[in-house]
Amino acid sequence: MSRDHVQSAEPPAPGSTVPGRARPDDRCAYGSAETPFLELLARGASAEAYEQPVLLARAQGLPAERIAALEQSRRLALRVRSDLEGRRRREAELSALFETAHDLAGLRDLDAVLQAIVQRARSLLGTDVAYLSLNDPARGDTYMRVTEGSVAARFQQLRLGMGEGLGGLVAQTARPYVTDDYFRDDRFEHTLSIDTGVRDEGLVAILGVPLMLGHTVIGVLFAADRRARVFEREQVALVGSFAALAAAAIDTANLLAETRSALADLERAHEIIQDRSGVIERASEVHDRLAELVLRGGGVHDVAAAVSRVLDGTVEFTEAATAPAQALEASRAEGHAVRHGRDWIAAVAAGDELLGALVLRGHPGLDPVDQRTLERAAMVTSLLLLARRSAAEAEQRVRGELLDHLLDARDRDPRLLRERAARLHADLDATHAVLSARLEGAAADADEEEDARRRLWAAAAHLAATRHGLASARDGGTVLLLPLDPGDTATDLARRTARHLGAAVHEPVTVGASAPVEHLTARPDTVAAAYAEARRCLDALRVLGRPGDGAAAEDFGFLGLLLAGERDITGFVDRTLGPVVAYDERRGTELLRTLDAYFACGMSPARTKDDLHVHVNTVAQRLERVGRLLGEDWQSPARALEIQLALRLHRFSAPADPSGPGRS
Repeated sequence: MSRDHVQSAEPPAPGSTVPGRARPDDRCAYGSAETPFLELLARGASAEAYEQPVLLARAQGLPAERIAALEQSRRLALRVRSDLEGRRRREAELSALFETAHDLAGLRDLDAVLQAIVQRARSLLGTDVAYLSLNDPARGDTYMRVTEGSVAARFQQLRLGMGEGLGGLVAQTARPYVTDDYFRDDRFEHTLSIDTGVRDEGLVAILGVPLMLGHTVIGVLFAADRRARVFEREQVALVGSFAALAAAAIDTANLLAETRSALADLERAHEIIQDRSGVIERASEVHDRLAELVLRGGGVHDVAAAVSRVLDGTVEFTEAATAPAQALEASRAEGHAVRHGRDWIAAVAAGDELLGALVLRGHPGLDPVDQRTLERAAMVTSLLLLARRSAAEAEQRVRGELLDHLLDARDRDPRLLRERAARLHADLDATHAVLSARLEGAAADADEEEDARRRLWAAAAHLAATRHGLASARDGGTVLLLPLDPGDTATDLARRTARHLGAAVHEPVTVGASAPVEHLTARPDTVAAAYAEARRCLDALRVLGRPGDGAAAEDFGFLGLLLAGERDITGFVDRTLGPVVAYDERRGTELLRTLDAYFACGMSPARTKDDLHVHVNTVAQRLERVGRLLGEDWQSPARALEIQLALRLHRFSAPADPSGPGRS
């Protein structure tokens, strides 16, 4: 048996319990179902090794419950393994991008930087070959500048005419293109020289991403495999980020070349270089600062502060919605900072997505190098935002999975659930409320509706993270598990949540809440039952014409009895008659009996005094006391209906306690 196989316990000694006949609750005889898989996770075993504990259990004839537990643990362990691998992959991608940005900040050798970009792109995507081609304006064609993993000399020396091959299609459209079978793809122009070179290299699947300077394509970055392969959207975006860094490196190298040429060709070379050296030093300084910020995990406002000091101005990061729209779109399209009045705007973008802008305030005159410094800062800002988004999305998924387990899993381990919640700064032993939220705006089509749901889930996940709760998309809406603060009620929480989510998505959001729940891991159906109650409250709000509002079962009076999952009769009676009952118990009075007789006599004090055999003034005094205890509106139709129902429920739920005449 290989090292990846899990070692099982020794066979039972003679006279011990026979495997297959063990008691279902005798778990200690076999150990925890999670233990072998935790050991596999700890040593980074292959996916195949996770089958061994289950196979071994079957071979030993262990009970079906034990095998089922092992199966569940195996699935969870594989999911954790997959998540860990995904995170390691994303960390490696971001690390490579940051390292490349650092190389660019200290650019000395353009070929070395481009070679590093191609090597890292090939390594992270796991492709057979990666290469970079640049346009040659003088000859009117394209040539191979850097290759990694190539074995065919003819392929490495290819020169392509403008518009030929997959690279020509990328250059013409300025957009990434992917082909999973190069020779069967007729979207681009095939030529004998290109097809021969590709055939010599044995390439099949090819991804090409443009290198852009402004709106001009200066080359193409490729990743290719010698077998059929589908490149995922995240991989295309990653290669696009490397292409942006490559274009920036080429742009910076061109600037250095222009500076050297000016020194050699002009009489005023000394004066020019002195004038520009300060700007270049400032650019190098900001590059070093930005690289340091990236490496130590700084934020977008740290980047803005660093650039402000270098450019001797005020640089601010603004959201895309608050930046000047026309200038922002021009900056994104051109790939450069643009002037807007006395300000400069540099778009912070990832592909076609606008993430915001860096705005240099009150600085109308800007040196070209300072302008490019602002643009580099915008590029680094986009990397930081993407990294923060990736981390936030990973945490949101983990929170959603934990809530799904609380709602669905019946054989979960309370200790493990508490440990998972603690890692997310959530306390499952605190008092919570389960909330069901749904959008009320009408969507034009299915895509718009799906987009609205995603925005609702994102807003709910952010709220859950800030409140140390959990959130998950469910049943066409969103479910949240939020802790209740001392003195807070489920109603208050539901209304605040409805307002918060509605403001975040700019559409009405209706929220139904369960009654407060405790000990969430004590019973398997605690959270599921609370969620069902929250959904009934949500449905009641919509039926009653209160979209965009929030409420709990206690807000519906006696209707709350129909909505509540556990029919909280005692709670309803206490909310409705509690002050009167407590007063009778403390004082030995008969306010409750008087109130019951008053309604039984059609709310007539005269008939009530006959029924109770007391003076009418006594009835009036008792009813006045009831009004002070229950509020002046206690005889309004709605309150009277609830009070009568509470009186009847109280009479049916408690044995009669006859007593002598009471005191008013």
